Amino acid sequence: MKLYYSPGACSLAPHIVLNELGADYELDKVDLAGKKTEGGSDFNAVNGKGYVPTLEIGKGEVLTEVATILQYLADKAKNSDLLPAFGSMERYRAMESLNFVASELHKGIGGLFNPAMPEEGKKAIIERVKRRLSWLDGQLATKPYLLGDKYSVADAYAFTVLGWTKHVNIDLSPYAHIVAYLDRVGARPAVQAALRKEGLLAA
Repeated sequence: MKLYYSPGACSLAPHIVLNELGADYELDKVDLAGKKTEGGSDFNAVNGKGYVPTLEIGKGEVLTEVATILQYLADKAKNSDLLPAFGSMERYRAMESLNFVASELHKGIGGLFNPAMPEEGKKAIIERVKRRLSWLDGQLATKPYLLGDKYSVADAYAFTVLGWTKHVNIDLSPYAHIVAYLDRVGARPAVQAALRKEGLLAA
């Protein structure tokens, strides 16, 4: 497998999960502005959507979209406990968490990176994100991870997206349970390894 990524982007989540699974994989860094890979390929020819993450799973076959890639990786791995089994209520809870991160956190926080976004628009988005953070903080007051006692692929995704807050003027200090959660997830060896590989943590 090959993961096309950009440092600190949402592709960090599958990078973390690949490490958690002990998978055999390659990395190819993408210049998202120039649409070129570090290996010199035209990234648009790999993924016509033009964004990461992109997972090459076979010759000429790629998979895109964070939540889908995360589920694919966990489902294909043998003896993985990073995702509940299909058909179980726990699996639907996992999908619920992945969708929450994707629609309510990823798109909200990620949109604040747009330099063309008017200040009034940014303020409105931040207020909405804060309401979601308050809800999430309450959830994490009673459990260590999004699904309860077990760490899952949803936590890798949430860790990645919540990490963007420091770049977009969202202060997490009022959300003590989220701060503790980020420390807890961030201390995992697989997370540390991905952060170091992407140049986001000192070696």
